[in-house]
Amino acid sequence: MTLTQWLIFILIIQVVHGLGTWKLYIKAGRQAWEAFIPVYNAVILMKIINRSPWWTILLFLPIINLIMFPVVWVETARSFGKNTYTDTFFAFVTLGFYNYYLNYVANVSYIENRDINPKSSSGEWVNSILFAIVAATLVHTYFIQPYTIPSSSLEKSLLVGDFLFVSKVNYGARIPMTTVAAPMVHDTIPVLKKKSYLFNDDITKKETSWLNKLQLPYLRIPGFEKIDRNEIVVFNSPADSTDNINVFSSDRNYNKPIDKKINLVKRCVGVPGDSLEVRDGFIYINGVKNELPDRAQLQFSYYVQPKTNQFNPQLLKERYDITDRFTIINNQNTYYFSAISDEALSRFKNHPNVLSITPNKQEKGVRDPNIFPHHPDYNWNNDFFGPLYIPEEGKTIDINLEVLPLYKRVIEEYEGNSLRVEGNQIFINDQLATNYTFKQDYYWMMGDNRHNSLDARAWGFVPFNHVVGKPVFIWMSWDGLKNPRWERFFTTVHGSGEPVSYLILFLVLLFGYYGFKKWRKHKKANS
Repeated sequence: MTLTQWLIFILIIQVVHGLGTWKLYIKAGRQAWEAFIPVYNAVILMKIINRSPWWTILLFLPIINLIMFPVVWVETARSFGKNTYTDTFFAFVTLGFYNYYLNYVANVSYIENRDINPKSSSGEWVNSILFAIVAATLVHTYFIQPYTIPSSSLEKSLLVGDFLFVSKVNYGARIPMTTVAAPMVHDTIPVLKKKSYLFNDDITKKETSWLNKLQLPYLRIPGFEKIDRNEIVVFNSPADSTDNINVFSSDRNYNKPIDKKINLVKRCVGVPGDSLEVRDGFIYINGVKNELPDRAQLQFSYYVQPKTNQFNPQLLKERYDITDRFTIINNQNTYYFSAISDEALSRFKNHPNVLSITPNKQEKGVRDPNIFPHHPDYNWNNDFFGPLYIPEEGKTIDINLEVLPLYKRVIEEYEGNSLRVEGNQIFINDQLATNYTFKQDYYWMMGDNRHNSLDARAWGFVPFNHVVGKPVFIWMSWDGLKNPRWERFFTTVHGSGEPVSYLILFLVLLFGYYGFKKWRKHKKANS
């Protein structure tokens, strides 16, 4: 639904609420009209049920409100003396319409200054669980989200097995677009392996399904910084879909909500307005070679030919800290290493049992069909790519059949226009177009592991509405053998120089806080 449609829907809900509760408002000493005024009626209802007015905010936050609405329905019934398990059951299963029974049929009286403390241990347990879920969902959705590094795309900067805290406030927290979903899980419910949200992913019914009309339009709380070039960013993959056939095709319509696409972490090597080119595997921005931060290390794949059969690739991989796998090529006594950094290469090539090391790079002008924009007119590959302009909000470019493959998906899918080509003419929203003005910013996300990273070279631009947040902290790290990397616990993601662990400081603060709470409790008990 559009924002206007959502506002109309919310107004209808307010009328439904008012019709079902106005007599209850009167019995609680309020005016009938107060039950009909949007937002204000929720503030008054919180006073009636003896709850904090801050609960009003939670009622309007997507996902969190799915938890809060049933709580308010039950609390409303209890405020008018309906405390039995049967009352609680009907308040819940009728989706709040039990209030109509209380409002028009039941003979109820308002209980002023009602004791809101649970009457049983089970009630206290449920209260604690609900509070914990609401608090965790609030933090997870709007402030900090945990994330685990699954691949070696940014190896050396971020390692497989790093556990991150991703800040959503830096770039601005995105309001959940999928309004009906399980809290604190992404696209799949663990163990059950079922979809965690309501959405019709059938392409033929995607636009007409009532489930998909529950989707909120894209909204974002303002952040306090923009994405800088070379920053590491977490975002929803533009290529993710429930159907993986031709997933990187430029003409593909993806059938997953944006906020439920898989989360990826890459380095933003190109920002809006940049002209980007890849030459021999190295990135050039506006004609100048891009310089990565000192913590980053580019890695390429190489063919290694040993001098003798006494070559132990596993031992050398560990000795020189070489990333990822190695394989032997067709029993020809040549080994393929998928990711070697320049630092590792400088030592590896001087090993007495290494005859030659040859980079595995594609030639300029050789087209790789798996590379964006997946069009025969563009002979681009992993190592020679571009140049191309990265779209910037509000900027206008000339549009013609030559550049259309680069921006077709932006115009149609990301910015919601209709597009057709008739002969040499391009029509956007049924209007002949010779230029196009972009509606949002776009970014170019790549891995430092240049030959072993599925990134923008496969799917193209990343729209700003796909951006999740900025990883700021590594709070835990484990290697492939499940051994802790203590030196990486509580280290920062960005910055220069060797990462510094703040684990000891964190433990001191944690035990200090615990001790302070024990002291206060002891002091209060003795006073």
